[in-house]
Amino acid sequence: MIGEKVQQFKGKGTDLSALNEKIASYLKSDGFTVQTSAASPHGTVIQAKKGGFLSGVIAADRALSILVSGDSNDFTVRIGIGKWLEHLGVAALETLLLSDLFLVVDVAEMAWNLEIESKLAKQIESLVG
Repeated sequence: MIGEKVQQFKGKGTDLSALNEKIASYLKSDGFTVQTSAASPHGTVIQAKKGGFLSGVIAADRALSILVSGDSNDFTVRIGIGKWLEHLGVAALETLLLSDLFLVVDVAEMAWNLEIESKLAKQIESLVG
């Protein structure tokens, strides 16, 4: 998908629960509103949205979506723009995977998304080690 970043990590022994918390904390510290799905065998979804000037760049129902899936020694992090899903914390991940978790985006969203994805991807790499 255009504007989606995928990172794969092998042999890192990373506590994925702690990684999810660190990603959410990082986004909150950068001014995002963050929500996280319950963990499931398919992974965990973190969504973040930011108001202000971005309301003119991306639709109000759009959010940065991060899917962390796999196990501590072999996991994938997918970052892209998705639909802001109300009550993400109680939604089943199986349902999310069939929804608008990642969307095709227009040029303005893609430019914003690429900048944020790149910054977040570097932060995730430093968190993983």
